[in-house]
Amino acid sequence: MITLALTGSIGMGKSTIAAMFADFGIPTFDADAVVRRLQGPGGRLVPQIERRFPGTTCDGAVDREALSAKVLGDREELAALEAIVHPAVHHERTRFIVENGDAPALLFDIPLLFETGGDEAFDKVIVVTATPEQQRERVLARPGMTVEKFEQILRRQMPDAEKRERADFVVDTSGSLEQSRAQVKAILACLKLAAGV
Repeated sequence: MITLALTGSIGMGKSTIAAMFADFGIPTFDADAVVRRLQGPGGRLVPQIERRFPGTTCDGAVDREALSAKVLGDREELAALEAIVHPAVHHERTRFIVENGDAPALLFDIPLLFETGGDEAFDKVIVVTATPEQQRERVLARPGMTVEKFEQILRRQMPDAEKRERADFVVDTSGSLEQSRAQVKAILACLKLAAGV
């Protein structure tokens, strides 16, 4: 089994590319989606987060805006949140691996892969990129996003150029969806040859 890590800075198109890998039959683990579920209505992390960050939950779910306001820009608070979230995500990831044990490859969509030193755990790393102008336009179009928040997020992330240098494969999403899909197909073809599948 080949383990693939998919990463890239905010607004680069990771979710779109992850969906393409899934369309080609590669089981995909989306760390952000898992976090949303764990923090969503009835999620198992909600009580823990409310205890540590009072006032950041509402109607049995984490209020992501309120939580973001408490931790963004505060290294200590962010570390406290990560200490709650990361072990739970790791548990879910282990379960995903076991459930898909017979697949020839697994894809893990992990936004802060390099920043957390997680890249060593994977056979290949795929970085999703786009132009800085496209990235900015995509991110600022998101509901509730501000220039200040975008800049805070960027400060936490390794520069795109550095990520691309460290990648085994790069998918550039600055073109059409068809062009992105062709790049995904090429990566899969290359990996199948390399793995002898």
